[in-house]
Amino acid sequence: QLQLVESGGGLVQSGGSLRLSCAAPGFTLAYYAIGWFRQAPGKEREGVSCISYPGRHTKIADSVKGRFTISRDNLADTAYLHLNKLNPEDTAVYYCAATRNPGSGACSVGNERYDFWGRGTQVTVSR
Repeated sequence: QLQLVESGGGLVQSGGSLRLSCAAPGFTLAYYAIGWFRQAPGKEREGVSCISYPGRHTKIADSVKGRFTISRDNLADTAYLHLNKLNPEDTAVYYCAATRNPGSGACSVGNERYDFWGRGTQVTVSR
């Protein structure tokens, strides 16, 4: 059973940056598409980005386009979400998810196709 672990969250000021990581210790992310999602207090879970395997195709939600980027390092068996120009509205728990069946489009920012989820990492952006 694949277990995903996120890391890299923390407290930053507005305008700051973070890099979140997603890995599966003891397993491999090979052949999985990876999605990143976030959930703010009192809000629904929101898809923010995804990347195919081996990584040619990506999607970025309009709400974060131009500020966030997604990547993966298959030799390191790790996926990343790069958060730049952060603002308080980005405060949320960020989750990574994995699927071997992404459907059409190579990856998805909807959660319906993702089989495995991490426990999340907290990102807090102060004013």
